[in-house]
Amino acid sequence: MNLNQQPTTDELARLFASRKDSLDSHILWVSAEGDVHIDCLSPCSEESEFGKDRPNMRARLKMYRRGHGYVGKKAAADTHYMERVLSTLTETWQQARAAREVQVVDRYC
Repeated sequence: MNLNQQPTTDELARLFASRKDSLDSHILWVSAEGDVHIDCLSPCSEESEFGKDRPNMRARLKMYRRGHGYVGKKAAADTHYMERVLSTLTETWQQARAAREVQVVDRYC
């Protein structure tokens, strides 16, 4: 899914559905090219360390903690939640693509 190509909530829902909430904590992030990713966070790593291995990261949302239902098939089925996440990503991307620092988002639109 790329934020420069008019993404849809269905695309975002497929991305969320591809992860399993009960296994790991996750971080949703956007690359310099506008590609949206959801990656697992290693059990022993800190949220603040996440960006060190991703030099092309321009924005990210706060960590989705394991077992809270923020990712996975149930989260993907919540259309209101997917609309809010997509709106937040779209708004954040407008600011983040020109920024030098990684934009960390801690609330939804």
